[in-house]
Formats: sequence, structure tokens, C-alpha cells
Amino acid sequence: MPPLNLLIKPASGNCNLRCKYCFYYSIIENREKKSYGIMDIKTLEELVKKAFQYAEVSCTFSFQGGEPTLAGLDFYKKLIQFEKKYNKKNIQVNNALQTNGMVIDNEWAKFLADNSFLVGLSLDGPKNINDVNRVYPNNKGSFSKVMNTVELFNKYKIEYNILSVVNAFVARHAHKTYNFFKKNNFKYLQFIPCLDPLNEKPGGYEYSLTPKRYSQFLKTLFDCWYNDIVNGDKISIRTFDNYIGMLMGYRPEACGMLGECQCHFVVEADGGVYPCDFYVIDEWYLGNLKEKELGELKDCDTAKRFIETSRFIDPECNECKWARLCRGGCRRTREPFENGKPVLNYYCLAYKEFFEYSIERMLNLARIFSVNYKIHPNVAFN
Repeated sequence: MPPLNLLIKPASGNCNLRCKYCFYYSIIENREKKSYGIMDIKTLEELVKKAFQYAEVSCTFSFQGGEPTLAGLDFYKKLIQFEKKYNKKNIQVNNALQTNGMVIDNEWAKFLADNSFLVGLSLDGPKNINDVNRVYPNNKGSFSKVMNTVELFNKYKIEYNILSVVNAFVARHAHKTYNFFKKNNFKYLQFIPCLDPLNEKPGGYEYSLTPKRYSQFLKTLFDCWYNDIVNGDKISIRTFDNYIGMLMGYRPEACGMLGECQCHFVVEADGGVYPCDFYVIDEWYLGNLKEKELGELKDCDTAKRFIETSRFIDPECNECKWARLCRGGCRRTREPFENGKPVLNYYCLAYKEFFEYSIERMLNLARIFSVNYKIHPNVAFN
């Protein structure tokens, strides 16, 4: 059995920020019940108990939102207690938290450090870039508080990465954003394409990321990253790391690069389970873990339908020389569907232009890295 990964939303869609591009806000607007409140301790205990009954090799509890810290520090202290209580098979346990950093103080930071949480911290760049979209409900920017949290993470030696949402404004300032992250010694970076609201034709908002802008962003970012890598300044950018790994023959670890959907366990605050973070809506409700075992939820008809739908390949993809690297892209960027099937990826043009621009240098890195692993990279692109 593969490692078990749970993505848990202990505060549902509740958040202390009001980021203008928040994809989960559009999710909760597309379901009958907008918020499931804060997960109660009984539900948390049942979740942990069933996770350890199901898992064999390792189990990862990842907390996301909304803003997961709104569940309170005592909630996570209970998590640690339950993990110790129910891990009777003595399997590997990993805990992760994706946060905007707004409530992190010394007590939070010490707890995260003491319990080896891997933390993702949301930050779109320097103040004049971050504060365009990542704002409080009163429209005040969040940058200063995030940087205070960075200081606490460094003080307590917390393992963390930076998650940046590539919206229209960030995309115009790739070089400035990268240099800011580098200056602050952020070595692990994730750049996630901004999503427009579910079921809407993309491109209609001020923050919307167009294919042309995304293409330019990827090329500029790659230039910065590649120059640092070949000069021995190792910075991890998850997207590029995965592409290099794929050229070396490895399976990508990023879900949207696999070529088809997987059935993940995304757990809402009431214990409801869904197959994907982008589809926590009534249509894709699998059931409640308080009533069913995880194996039942994963093998249900809705989960199978979710996976099967994603397997449709646009005819244009079959003819594309980049198909083995792109694999059609994430299902969420192939919305809205036509005739019940995903369309060509919205960022198709961006990927084609980026691969054409970067492939020789990516292959060069794959060859360099392969020397250490005695692996021959996949080099046929014609």
C-alpha cells in the first residue's frame, strides 16, 4: 500500500485574510453548505484512529484551509496525543501545515518546531507585490506580519517553504520576486498558478493569470533559477525540480503533473471526504469518515468516476511533442468541461513556449544530476 496522505481542513473555508484570488472561496460558493465550522475533537480523533488503521508504511497529516491555525493550538496538541495513542503499528508519521502566518507567535512556533511540522508559508513576494492581493478584510496588506512569522520560523529552526500564487501581478515581476526570495534565503519555493472561480471561463479578473503572462513568468523564473543552480546556489523550485526529475526517469511527486487524477483524502471540518482540494463540492462528496472506513471512501463509485473523467486526452495532446512532460496538466486548468469532458489545458500555450525555451538547459541539468544517480535522462523530443 502506498503512503497515506490526508489533506485536512480543520477550519473549513474560514480565514482571517481575504485574498482577492482565493480559490477556496469560490469552492464554498459552489456548494450547498458554505462552511463546516471548526473540526471538533471527536472528529479529529476518529480521523487519526482510522488513518492508522488504514496506513501501512507512513502517514502524513497535512492541514490547510481556509486558514488551519484558526482551529487553535490546543487542537494540534490533541493531534499529537492521538497520533501517539493510535500509532500501534509504529509507522512513520509526518505533520504539515499550510498557513498565512497571521496568528503565529512564539508559542505556535515552538510547538511546530518541537513536533517537527513541515510548514508552508504563503507569500507572493516583496511588500508591493504581496499586498496587492493578500490582504485583510479591511484591505490592509499582510506582508509585515508574514515577515514577522519568517523571523520566528528562523529563530526556532522550523523547516518551511514558501508558497507563492502566480497571479497577473506576480507574473509581471518574476525577476523581482525571485530575487526577493533569494535575498531572504528562502531555499524551497512553490509557485502555484492562480485559479479563476470554478465553472467560469478563465481570464475575467484583474488578478487572472493569462497563458501569455504565465509563459513569460516561467521563462524569466527559469533563467534566474538555472543560473543559480549551475553556479552552485541550490534553490528548490518544485515545478522545475519535477520536470528535471521526469527527464531523469522519475515519477513526478506533484499531483497535477501525473497525467490523471488520484483519489486523495481531503477532509472537511465535519469529517466529509472529497477526492481533491480543488473539488470540495457536493458533486464529488465521497462520504464521511465518521461513518465509513477510508478504504470504502477510496473505492466508492464517485471516486472512480472522478479518476476516470480525468483520463480523457485532448486530441491535440496526442500530437504534441511535449506530451510526456506536460501530460495534459492539472484537471482544474482544463475547466469548464465540454460535453462532460475536460478541455485542452488553459495554459497549453504557456507550457509549449516554456518547454521550447528551456528544454536544452533542463536536459543539461538532468545529465549533470544523473551522473550522481547513474541514470540516463530521457532526451528524445522531436
